[in-house]
Amino acid sequence: MKIHSIALTALATAALATAANAEFSIDDRYTDADGDLIADIPTTASEQVDPDTLVFAYTPVEDPAVYAEVWSGFLDHMEEVTGKNVRFFPVQSNAAQIEAMRAGRLHVAGFNTGSNPIAVACAGFRPFAMMAAEDGSFGYEMEIIAHPDSDIDSVEDIRGRELTFTSETSNSGFKAPSAILKAEFGMEAGEDFQASYSGAHDNSILGVANKDYLAASVANSVKGRMLDRDVISPDQLEVVYQSQTFPTTGYGVAHNLTPELQDKIQQAFFGFDWEGTALAEEFGRNGEDQFIPITFEDDWAVIRTIDAANGVSYDCD
Repeated sequence: MKIHSIALTALATAALATAANAEFSIDDRYTDADGDLIADIPTTASEQVDPDTLVFAYTPVEDPAVYAEVWSGFLDHMEEVTGKNVRFFPVQSNAAQIEAMRAGRLHVAGFNTGSNPIAVACAGFRPFAMMAAEDGSFGYEMEIIAHPDSDIDSVEDIRGRELTFTSETSNSGFKAPSAILKAEFGMEAGEDFQASYSGAHDNSILGVANKDYLAASVANSVKGRMLDRDVISPDQLEVVYQSQTFPTTGYGVAHNLTPELQDKIQQAFFGFDWEGTALAEEFGRNGEDQFIPITFEDDWAVIRTIDAANGVSYDCD
């Protein structure tokens, strides 16, 4: 297995350093008076909502049906803490998840790393938590994978051929590899290799494992869970590149929930007892066993830098 890894300092080329200074702003429909880069809770009571049923959605990194049962115990806990009914919403795409919150149909969510800035800018998402290990460490790496029987042993072997991404809103499935390939290898999609899209990390991983895709960029946290569930086996994949560590799924709420309800939802996350739960069984595969507080301003700075380096603009129309 040939792995080429990259540190944050290596990413900080002149272009990325300039990009890091790019301003991030939220849509005009929201207010950010305190300058923390997320939408403020409306100060007028008539603009706040207090629904009888809270709708929760987990980022569609894999088949949503897999996660309905995984999250059921946590959602029962949230019902007890908030006094609300809580319903799991099996979204099929990042775009659908963002649009659901923007339209007021989604109240609590986990948005994946790459779509977090878009959800914050365009949907009024207020992230406050992330899964972490017992020692407080968190995150995952982007990996470029190939089948061991292929002739892909390094990133350079992809030149002139095809790399499969997941979707353009995914950090590890598109944004990070695009920035890294350009900065480190001088390779851009459409010029130095052809890009295809699988739609989801599990699709990409299965595609490589079954030799349907030549190479793919994925989140190794998803790969790890699929290996642990025996969906794939280690001899079906080879890692040819591994990135620095990135923040993982960010959990938060719609900006216009009442302050009291937002506080109770946070209490549900930070007061949840993981021991013996389906959540612990599933995410413990990645060594995650608690929710920790995070801020979008600090913990997603590297992701905003990658977006800026890729020329991403958050067009909310």
